Amino acid sequence: QVQVVESGGGLVQAGGSLRLSCAASGRTFSNYGIGWSRQAPGKEREFVAAISWSGRSTKYGDSVKGRFTISRDNAKNTVYLQMSSLKPEDTAVYYCATDRLAYGLGTSVNDFRSWGQGTQVTVSS
Repeated sequence: QVQVVESGGGLVQAGGSLRLSCAASGRTFSNYGIGWSRQAPGKEREFVAAISWSGRSTKYGDSVKGRFTISRDNAKNTVYLQMSSLKPEDTAVYYCATDRLAYGLGTSVNDFRSWGQGTQVTVSS
């Protein structure tokens, strides 16, 4: 079973950038797609991005397309979320998780399981 830990959150001004990391444990990490989601206070959890087990395929939520980039380094058991042109509405707790299916590539929050503890991202205006 793969377990994940998110890091890299913080406070940034609008227009700035941050890179989040999702560090995973478990020998089967490279068999699974990884997804990111976020949740702002009082709002439902939102799908942000996902990357396939090989890293060749990616998916993005409409609100982050063109601004966020997901990547992975299987040698380091880590997935990254590079966030640019940040907006105040990007403020949320960001979570990562593994796809429910080996070799899958989910496109919604329910396609993933065992979300981590999350990392807070705050974008000031």
